[in-house]
Amino acid sequence: MSQSTHRPTTALPSPADAPKGVVIKTPIPGPKAKKIVAADGRFLMTSTKTAPVVVESAAGVWVNDVDGNRLLDFTSGVGVVNTGHCHPDIVAAVRDQAGRLMHYAGTDYYYENQVRLAEKLGTIVPGAFAKKVFFTNSGTESVEAALKIARWNRQRPITIGLLGAFHGRSMGSLTMTASKPAQRARFQPYAGGGHHIPPPYCYRCPYKLEFPSCDLYCAKILKELYFETSIPPDDVAAFIAEPVMGEGGYVVPPKGWFGALKTILDEHGILLIDDEVQAGFGRTGKWFGIEHHGVTPDIVATAKALGSGLPIGAMIFRKELDYTYQGAHSNTFGGNLVAVASALATLDVIEREKLLENSRVRGEQLIARLRELQKKHEVIGDVRGLGLMVATEFVKGPSDKAPDALLRDRVVEESYKRGLVLLPCGKSSIRYIPPLVIRPEEVDEGVEILDTAITAARRRG
Repeated sequence: MSQSTHRPTTALPSPADAPKGVVIKTPIPGPKAKKIVAADGRFLMTSTKTAPVVVESAAGVWVNDVDGNRLLDFTSGVGVVNTGHCHPDIVAAVRDQAGRLMHYAGTDYYYENQVRLAEKLGTIVPGAFAKKVFFTNSGTESVEAALKIARWNRQRPITIGLLGAFHGRSMGSLTMTASKPAQRARFQPYAGGGHHIPPPYCYRCPYKLEFPSCDLYCAKILKELYFETSIPPDDVAAFIAEPVMGEGGYVVPPKGWFGALKTILDEHGILLIDDEVQAGFGRTGKWFGIEHHGVTPDIVATAKALGSGLPIGAMIFRKELDYTYQGAHSNTFGGNLVAVASALATLDVIEREKLLENSRVRGEQLIARLRELQKKHEVIGDVRGLGLMVATEFVKGPSDKAPDALLRDRVVEESYKRGLVLLPCGKSSIRYIPPLVIRPEEVDEGVEILDTAITAARRRG
């Protein structure tokens, strides 16, 4: 394929020029923000609002709200802007493409840039075998596509996943989502064929065992119990799992769990679907989170950070799994050219600016600082994560580990009031997912704000 004509036009702000420090001019939400929050409540559907933060502009790891406050973003726009907000080279690529051609239905016609992006994804996704790509508009659509191609290829009706996992909210992906009752309530029947087993959650082992003496019972139980009782293995098309459980609490499977699981799947010709929607594109310090686990998936579902803010996802799969005729699956906007331009520039920025390395190094710094806080605040029951995909779990006491969702929510509130934007996950955890361009002093500032927020939240009762 011909090489991209796009070249970096503007460097990231130097440390000397970049914004420094949280600036609070009004309480959050301020007067302008309050009006917008109220209007939102009148005109927009109830969804998943987390905090009354009304963002007007952003750069790097900093967001500016409508009242002139500058806040430190430890959410990356819900895991989307790994390259930082409004990276100038990505903005330039988007503007350039939008001025030439924005859409012409890439599932019916042909674009060179789609082919280039698919070729690039095939090189960075694990697996020394030929791959193909289907472009989507979101994570849930990537999961839907993965479930469909697995069923079509294996001609089997069942998919297995993990309790606590989140794979999306559309009806097919919702079949495999088991994160919170609110996500599934009043939507039955689902697409059907979905089964779940307990997660590899060492801090709260569902079997009351300890790693490594448990001998990875949470993986082997699939064969030793479920395949012997309720799930016929020859009816299973695929097993879907996240390399780090996202909405379920940023749970990292223990070493060897994926390997033990993959051995069982291979015995029965069951495909492994790797859901990288949250973990992909450098978030864990590698291109994909599954690389930490030493197994090769058959199908990979991606989205979020691929487009640095524009909606694009992709399902990448073994070439031999491809459909043998047209029409089995398609869409209209998948691989939209402006989103593809953003994705190509995103991958270039991640490589050129060595963001995988920065994710690893800054992630180590963040985990070390959070473990310091754990010693100070016994309500932090666990600190876990890979790269800059990190969480703390809040408990009522270290001895009984009872989840404390109320305290967690108060910490999130006290944090944004002080200029640090955070997201909850799991029953009582907070996730820390700043853009991968974050600098050491910005990590420290975020942790210092968190420290004061925890103290304030605990004083509230």
